[in-house]
Amino acid sequence: MTERRRIGVAGCGAMGLPMAERLLAAGFDTWGFDVRPAAEFGAFAPRMIQDPADFAARCETVISVVRDVPQTEDLLFGAQAILKGNARPATLVLSSTLSPRAVVALAEKAGPNVTVIDAPMSGAPYRARQGTLTFMLGGDAERVRALMPAFEAMGGVIHHLGPTGAGAACKVANNLCAAAGVVAVRHALKGAAPYGIQAATLLEVMRTSSGSTWYGDNIERIDWAREGYEPGNTMGILEKDVMSFIDAVGSESAGSHAFEDAVVAAIRELEPLS
Repeated sequence: MTERRRIGVAGCGAMGLPMAERLLAAGFDTWGFDVRPAAEFGAFAPRMIQDPADFAARCETVISVVRDVPQTEDLLFGAQAILKGNARPATLVLSSTLSPRAVVALAEKAGPNVTVIDAPMSGAPYRARQGTLTFMLGGDAERVRALMPAFEAMGGVIHHLGPTGAGAACKVANNLCAAAGVVAVRHALKGAAPYGIQAATLLEVMRTSSGSTWYGDNIERIDWAREGYEPGNTMGILEKDVMSFIDAVGSESAGSHAFEDAVVAAIRELEPLS
């Protein structure tokens, strides 16, 4: 096994763990890192590294799948500090959904000796388990080509969109539409119920009509589809993603975020779907 094929996945949650498993199945020497005990990761537990310095030294490429900018800062420069030791990964792949402004700032902070590629993905945990995620990449074209076998092990559709930050820009735009779709479907289900229209019936009609959405079409396969809003769950991540879009378009558009603000407010009002 060559050093080039040794990859670490930091943040082995609902998306990160199946991504690591797909890489391992494809023949990559894959290691995981998470703040939770290794015993929580089932069959992958023997490949979980508890010491961040050991993780950073062992893995030439690290894919970060942590929740947000503060957790990314902790991983790279703060509590875990995998980019601050003498031995550090040569390539950092940011697969969290972050504002492109944050991605560019993190790449600058990482310095010239670390290649940063933003590679947010779409598809929910069920597609991570299938290895059919959609990746949106930003970064150096040569390094992206070198990592393409890894992306192909985890994803079914891979888009290289431009320099560092381009992938994140595409992802937050995509997730604004996804979040709006979640809100719209939930409101549609609630509005139709008093007329005796069952949720399954409405969703089936919408699948073959103009109301088709990714969320509505896949509601039975999306692990988090029936959640109500809580800051720490996936609906909370949707809220964070819309806020990342607002950050991406910048302060020059201040006062023009009425739609995005309404989506955030609606997400915060979502109750669990029975």
